[in-house]
Amino acid sequence: MSTDTLDNVLLRTDFPDLNLHASGKVRDVYEIDRDHLLFVATDRISAFDYVLATGIPNKGRVLTQISLFWFEFLKDVIANHVVTAHVEQYPAAVRKYADQLRGRSMLVNRAEMFPVECVVRGYISGSAWKEYKTTGRVCGIELPKGLKESDKLPEPIFTPATKATTGHDENIPFSEMSRIVGEELSRQLRDATLKIYTKAADYARTRGIIIADTKFEFGMTPKGITLADEVLTPDSSRFWPADKYQPGIAQESYDKQYVRDYLEQIRWNKQPPAPALPAEVAVRTSEKYVEAYEQLTGRKLNV
Repeated sequence: MSTDTLDNVLLRTDFPDLNLHASGKVRDVYEIDRDHLLFVATDRISAFDYVLATGIPNKGRVLTQISLFWFEFLKDVIANHVVTAHVEQYPAAVRKYADQLRGRSMLVNRAEMFPVECVVRGYISGSAWKEYKTTGRVCGIELPKGLKESDKLPEPIFTPATKATTGHDENIPFSEMSRIVGEELSRQLRDATLKIYTKAADYARTRGIIIADTKFEFGMTPKGITLADEVLTPDSSRFWPADKYQPGIAQESYDKQYVRDYLEQIRWNKQPPAPALPAEVAVRTSEKYVEAYEQLTGRKLNV
């Protein structure tokens, strides 16, 4: 991939005829009508809770197309919010932006979103590893003694988190989720999360990728509990190459760790303004994202 692809990144969307419903670190969401939204994944990348000045080529396409792959793969397990990702089937007011939307957008049903992140961990890493070293627990769950960093857990654990509009999501015990969402719904969300993860992780292993952990977002639609937002992407998950897996250390990954490592190397103080990335870091990160998509799906990325 040549550095001239950096000229083609999409950092912000501009659709004057459409009503911007929400803008996140990566996605811009437009209101189409009372029942439908348009999700558009940009090439923005965030690290340490700040959006960086440099975009990652094709990142938005990877996030959209890998989510669509998983929505289809999991459709017999749980309903999802996707209506279509074919721009030719979008409403007329949207089709005029087809060139910008193709490959990086999807028309979805509105859902009343639950105010929690449904996190599942099959391996101990990241914030869970830090918590375990201190307390021997993760989100109130007692874990076996003597675990090493990146060890596979005896069975996947459900570790919900609050949704933070700024800063980090905060891990919470299941009892706190039950207080926020209700006990019965919390049980249903937990069971769905574990079922989805098990099916996806078993498949990914056959493609040479370990899904160490991931987070899902669910909402309520006329279909009932519905899987929404993004699913099992390099932004919402830890993907590890199975052939390089070695417990006891941090693992090589298919996500934005390459960017985090660069920012640590330059000793950024993690305060705004967020720095730009050298072209080679942006391009190498893009290659990681594309590699994850193509290895998982067996398909070439639609660019």
